[in-house]
Amino acid sequence: MMGGEMFKWATDLYPLNRSLSGEGNRQTLRYLKGLVPDLNIRDFKSGEVAFDWVIPDEWNVNEAYIENMSGVRLVDFSVSNLHLVGYSQPIDRVIEKEELLEHLHFVPELPDAIPYVTSYYARNWGFCLSKNQLDELGDGPFRVFIDSAFKSGAQGGSLNYGEIFLPGNSKQEILFSTYICHPSMANNELSGPVIATALAKLLRTRNHHFSYRFLFLPETIGAISYISKNLQSLQESVVAGWVLTCLGDAGEFSYIPSRTGDNFADRITRSVLQQTHPSYLTYSWLNRGSDERQYCAPGVDLPICSVTRSKYATYSGYHTSLDDLNFISENSLSESLSMFLRIIDKMESCRLPKIRVLCEPQLGKRGLYSNISTRESYLHSTQNLNNVISFLDGNHSIEEIAHKCHISVADTVLIVDELITQGLVYL
Repeated sequence: MMGGEMFKWATDLYPLNRSLSGEGNRQTLRYLKGLVPDLNIRDFKSGEVAFDWVIPDEWNVNEAYIENMSGVRLVDFSVSNLHLVGYSQPIDRVIEKEELLEHLHFVPELPDAIPYVTSYYARNWGFCLSKNQLDELGDGPFRVFIDSAFKSGAQGGSLNYGEIFLPGNSKQEILFSTYICHPSMANNELSGPVIATALAKLLRTRNHHFSYRFLFLPETIGAISYISKNLQSLQESVVAGWVLTCLGDAGEFSYIPSRTGDNFADRITRSVLQQTHPSYLTYSWLNRGSDERQYCAPGVDLPICSVTRSKYATYSGYHTSLDDLNFISENSLSESLSMFLRIIDKMESCRLPKIRVLCEPQLGKRGLYSNISTRESYLHSTQNLNNVISFLDGNHSIEEIAHKCHISVADTVLIVDELITQGLVYL
């Protein structure tokens, strides 16, 4: 399902120099907007405070290379944007090999791989290369050239992100978040945005109960910035959500729970994976590593978890040039899309009633509670009602509430319907 289309999108986006900010991110978002016109391209200004963080200056690169004194380019950003350490500052110098080695990064155990390295929050410069390239550098001296530029908020610098909102019959929202900050990596980057885009394309043509929000953000600082501006609305509206990444390879499906491990998203995920991919892998919250760290942080506490194929940091080519288009496939992308569509279908069959008042509502004035409170009236008339009310937190489906209260789904539906009629509950 849409595997060929998604692979083409990934192929088109692969060469762009994405980072926390810059033209590569804007190019990526403009491309995705061409696929889903509902995508709005927004920004946070460089220098804005987001909780404990400050959004860094925008960074762009024109050219970067290392060459020998004969003018032969030995490492070239134009060949692979992974060759340059992210957020490298400009430099144009001739240096000896001893100094150059202090600024070179490689992976000894993967001699053909170029690592992905960044220095977002401290001004520095550096290059990444394979161990094989390092062995062939020669003795030097070398010319090191980086034509990069930083732009503050006052100069128009910004951190761009994309947002799609698809309203449903309910104001309750499902959130899908993915990131757009990794250059030239196919699984640990582009698989997430292309699957999010495919889900949005399909959902915008359907009638759906829940509303859906898709975020395309640079990892960590993007999520933190978005949460800092939208925390109250997210807490009021989001009933489930997933971080999308590492979904294009052939590895077994892997589930990373939320911090609590038992919100609606967790339960739906486990239910679908048990039915469709019973050999799926389960990781601990302690093995987290993506933006679920922000969405589930104490005080934020959103019902967000993750499903990947091979989990980030578990496959050998992770954060290197080996995570290329050969590592993902049309079939794996299609399987991952189908899995999330099953999650959506299962969610759409559920309703998540939520009480509108704090503490128990005054039922007597609504004719739902005997004005004469006796032991018999409590045990026989109102216990089920109060038990159901105690689970109307917007995090439990009607079926789950029935199970917890040891009553039938039909009786639970009758209770919830009456509470909706009384204006005490919404779906």
